[in-house]
Amino acid sequence: MAGTTVIPGSPANLLERQQNAAGLLEQEQAMSQERWYAAYTCAKHEKRVAAELGAREVEHFLPVYSSVRRWKDRRVMLDLPLFPGYVFVRLALCDRLRVVQIPSVVRLVGFGGLPTALPDEEMEILCSGFSQSLRAEPHPFLTVGRRVRITAGPFAGLEGVLKRKKSSLRVVVSLELIQRSVAVDVDIADVRPVSG
Repeated sequence: MAGTTVIPGSPANLLERQQNAAGLLEQEQAMSQERWYAAYTCAKHEKRVAAELGAREVEHFLPVYSSVRRWKDRRVMLDLPLFPGYVFVRLALCDRLRVVQIPSVVRLVGFGGLPTALPDEEMEILCSGFSQSLRAEPHPFLTVGRRVRITAGPFAGLEGVLKRKKSSLRVVVSLELIQRSVAVDVDIADVRPVSG
């Protein structure tokens, strides 16, 4: 179509303007729709960022686990982030300045300079599962192993890799976007192999 001339008011020009308008409308709707995003933070600043998000009334999620640390004279129980370096936020992209202006936030995780939303269903399952005080701990990011789907319990619907730890079973759930994993305890009756 190198030699084609589009005449203003012609059907081709009108169609192009309608497509551009539809594209702009979709972008505007995406910018105003609340979704879950991963906010990358400075090292060991996750709790500080979560506190600031709470003060700014931004919905956020910082899952933690308890770990015993031994110092010279005593043992201390600490609550540490399950996904070190990340706090999850739910907001519309048009409001992202409320998050990225927090001093300890580096950026919202994404590709090509644009934040990438996490799957809503996956985040809702994680939020409700961790609100039930279940045992979980960080795990190295996995991509190989026997894939299973959790069919019952607070994490029902999530997929992960089945692992054995001593006498119990765990499923390692990985968040691809941030390349982090978490291991959760499961009952063998609550998992099914993922076919394919």
